[in-house]
Amino acid sequence: MDLVLIGEILSGLMFFGIIGFLMLGFPVAFTLAGVSLMFGLVGWAIGVFDPSNFGSLPSRYIGFMTSEVLVAVPLFIFMGVMLERSRIAEQLLLTMSKLFGNLRGGLGLSVVIVGAMLAASTGVVGATVVTMGLISLPAMLRAGYDPKLATGVICSSGTLGQIIPPSTVLIFMGDMLSGINSQVQMEKGNFAPTPVSVGDLFAGALLPGVLLVGLYSLWIIFKAITDPESCPATPVPAEEKRGLFKEVLVALLPPLLLIMAVLGSILGGVATPTEAASVGAVGAIILAALRWRLSPRILHETVVATATITSMVFIILFGASVFSIVFRLMGGDNLVHEFLSNLPGGAVAAVIVVMAIMFVLGFILDTFEIIFIVIPITAPILLALDIDPIWLGVLVGMNLQTSFLTPPFGFALFYLRGVAPDSLPTSAIYRGIIPFVLLQVIGIALLFAFPQIVTWLPTVL
Repeated sequence: MDLVLIGEILSGLMFFGIIGFLMLGFPVAFTLAGVSLMFGLVGWAIGVFDPSNFGSLPSRYIGFMTSEVLVAVPLFIFMGVMLERSRIAEQLLLTMSKLFGNLRGGLGLSVVIVGAMLAASTGVVGATVVTMGLISLPAMLRAGYDPKLATGVICSSGTLGQIIPPSTVLIFMGDMLSGINSQVQMEKGNFAPTPVSVGDLFAGALLPGVLLVGLYSLWIIFKAITDPESCPATPVPAEEKRGLFKEVLVALLPPLLLIMAVLGSILGGVATPTEAASVGAVGAIILAALRWRLSPRILHETVVATATITSMVFIILFGASVFSIVFRLMGGDNLVHEFLSNLPGGAVAAVIVVMAIMFVLGFILDTFEIIFIVIPITAPILLALDIDPIWLGVLVGMNLQTSFLTPPFGFALFYLRGVAPDSLPTSAIYRGIIPFVLLQVIGIALLFAFPQIVTWLPTVL
């Protein structure tokens, strides 16, 4: 048998082998590296892989650790954890619930708005879902909300941090697409390609994020009109209304100022994402101090949580590098290139197939696992087919947001289950998320039909 064909078969088997081991519950980073090493040894024995290629791993790892762009990741994580510790989310939720309480569906709308604001100021999905689950879920259930609607709103709103900047997923994706796009353009003879930055991806993701917030809000309004018993109003007592304006101002102003400082400086070209992240981290510390929530214990907890989350993500990235080397050098990229290039329908069909694969993988894998495995394999082929890299990155980001929402491994569902009362069945959480996953699919379809939703703002800026 032809050695090239054997290498392609091995690379395909390696991909499905990794998925299988992950479904068995093995740690992601060690599965990516371990299975890839095993297949690399098999390929070496057959003669389709040269192990000396692993010599490039140290330079790759040093490149990750010294990347100025990726420094933004721990800084944004620190900002998010510190803001969660300063209880900004609690104050926002309580204030917004009073502001919209007189409306049917008002509590649900307040959760969506607060979820969007926390996404733009923290981007930490787990902390957002847990905080809203602890505060909003009991209030919504006491008010008579349908448990399915209440849990669906909280889970979906808590995951907006995946697509609304400053999203750590978009930072990694922007860094990856920047290098891949430069390589693809040089192979096509364009030695001065237009650079793709994380700031471009942030700008491109802003309107799609607002689109999702709008879709969630429209669904709640639809339910309030067609099924008013599922989301009744919660009138605010007259004595609580007196100081409501001041309360709203105090709750909204600090996070809005932080959002303007961080996102405004990036979108306005005043600062790079890394510089803006440092401003955000310092701003979070100042807000915590102003709320008398800054202490050595809080600072220690925040630093430890930041180090833990950052280490987890980067270890997965290191393991994915081993997979990428073995997969590509055994001919896996040629296999994927032939498959996507020969699809009837051209570039559009190729994007649809990749999006469908990512959507399915979202049922069993985490967001970072998917982008570190799939993007290095598929992005070079898609960009070679003249797909806009910013549009592709935002489309992938919105698609992968569903990985937090889809059972059996939707982490947002686990987070909410952990803080929900025992009287609330898990089946209600799973059923409640279905309309919001469908809304995400509608959002993806709108980005397909109208790419300008993504490309307009980066072009203007």
